[in-house]
Amino acid sequence: MIGPQGAGKSTQSRMLAARFDFVHISVGRIIRWHLEHRTKLASRIQAILDSGKLIPDEIVLDLVRRRIQEHDWNYGFVLDGFPRSRAQAEFLWQNWDIDRVIYIDIPDPLVFERVMTRGKEGWGSGYTKRADTDPEALRRRIRNYNRRTQPLLKLYEDLGMLVTIDGNKSISGVFSRITTSLDLRSGPV
Repeated sequence: MIGPQGAGKSTQSRMLAARFDFVHISVGRIIRWHLEHRTKLASRIQAILDSGKLIPDEIVLDLVRRRIQEHDWNYGFVLDGFPRSRAQAEFLWQNWDIDRVIYIDIPDPLVFERVMTRGKEGWGSGYTKRADTDPEALRRRIRNYNRRTQPLLKLYEDLGMLVTIDGNKSISGVFSRITTSLDLRSGPV
């Protein structure tokens, strides 16, 4: 599940996991755990996020590798917010079988509006509330996202893996489009 910050990746990933008994693997949740537990990695991550940059591949790859190796799923997993770079995508394809890449597409102005609102209101699953309420840091994150992640869409499309979903719909509308596109019409309730 990929898309810009505020696209609804976590919401849709959680819904897929609950409905179809997948495991939801959230890079953001893993990072927040480190921040909340003040691990050795936390201060480095916090400085990166506060500057509006994306966390380097070597950190993200190590975190994802450790989590996937737990292999605690029956029917599969949904990766939330990963991969975000070509190196991350290559790592994923070299190590695991991936069926589809779901891209939740929303325009940059809507990203900005959603993230600023959730940061000010104190809700959502953004990495940090402080970075979410800093407009310039958010603009840098959007630019970094577009520079690093957007080019992957063509690669996914060429591999026949890309499912593009309009994220400017209701939560249930987006979920319905995802499940229909993946032909997931049944499953545990």
